[in-house]
Amino acid sequence: MSNPTTIKKESLFSLQFTLLCVSSLLFFSSFNMIVPDLYDYLDNMGGGEYKGLIIALFTVTAGLSRPFSGKLSDTIGRIPVMVLGVAVCVIMGLLYPVVSSVWSLLLLRFFHGFSTGFKPTGTSAFIADIVPAHRRGEAMGYFGLFGSTGMALGPSIGPQITAAYNIDVTFYCSAIIAFLSIAILLGMKETLKEKESFKFSLLKIRKDEVLEPRVFNPSITLLLCTFSFGATITLAPDMAINLGFPEGQKGIFFTLYVVCSLLARVTAGKISDKKGRVIVLKYAVVFLFASNIVLAYADSQAVFIIGSCIFGFAAGMNSPTIYAWTIDLSLDHARGKGIATMYIALEVGIGLGAFIAGYIYSNEIDNLRFAFFTCAVLTVLAFLFLNYGLGYGKRLVQKYGS
Repeated sequence: MSNPTTIKKESLFSLQFTLLCVSSLLFFSSFNMIVPDLYDYLDNMGGGEYKGLIIALFTVTAGLSRPFSGKLSDTIGRIPVMVLGVAVCVIMGLLYPVVSSVWSLLLLRFFHGFSTGFKPTGTSAFIADIVPAHRRGEAMGYFGLFGSTGMALGPSIGPQITAAYNIDVTFYCSAIIAFLSIAILLGMKETLKEKESFKFSLLKIRKDEVLEPRVFNPSITLLLCTFSFGATITLAPDMAINLGFPEGQKGIFFTLYVVCSLLARVTAGKISDKKGRVIVLKYAVVFLFASNIVLAYADSQAVFIIGSCIFGFAAGMNSPTIYAWTIDLSLDHARGKGIATMYIALEVGIGLGAFIAGYIYSNEIDNLRFAFFTCAVLTVLAFLFLNYGLGYGKRLVQKYGS
């Protein structure tokens, strides 16, 4: 296995880092802009009871592809893995207008998941290669600003395009924005020095190449926290409409969540670099618990807005800290594998959250409260794990770590 070359620069904002941030902004905008309208699209096809699968199927494929993207990122390079992920977004955006049945739409969601299975894995490994080790949390915070901005812009702009034209135009815009993300990547310089040429044997994954035991602790923490995210992105559009927000603003949760996460990301990343990852995550989990309780009792637009903002602060503290913690624990020659393991946990958490919350909700507004209570229980487990369960992860490293 080859070793990545670390570009030793004290400054975070090199040309490479800036280009990667812009590419990710476009990437996250592209596939998130269609999400709020997909629920109505599925409803109109007669598949309203399958709303939980819109996110769940997407994350299943993303999770399944992580071991492959991690291995390829450590062998053929970071950039080819990123390009492949974004290319899937382009193709899917062009195919959505063609489908005409519930099952064909769900099948597209399944394949669309390959995009996030590849792009973020290569991206995170690339960033780890080019930023100073002592500023990883800060770097992930700044990087998260761009990704989160894309996550806010997409769901905010998508419904407006659909309202002004139709959902097919939104799908095509998604494909165009994804293509622009690829164009930026093609101008970047690969950071994996000793690359291998692609061969199909690289797609054969051994048991020890699936998960990296060294990153067990951040991965379990992330899984328990992202359950809430999967649930909320599934429920929030219907919840917003039920509380009286206009159809064009049903993505308001995404906007509020991302704006507030932006305010927390860089500060939380810097604090985690100085004070440690775990202490920041404990506070993040407390905020996440509070947001779920507030959303469970949201009976007005004002309470919904407050819950969305608290959720955003929690996510802004959580994401850069988890990512930096994962990189801290990963071996240089297996950085892609460590990051892929973390993302598998993320996809499992989001997928389970979306599926279970969708099942509890079952298109009945009165069931929303029970879904958020379930999320709150998972955040309590995350807090307990951070306080009492980290020793188990250390024992796994001693037993299985390379």
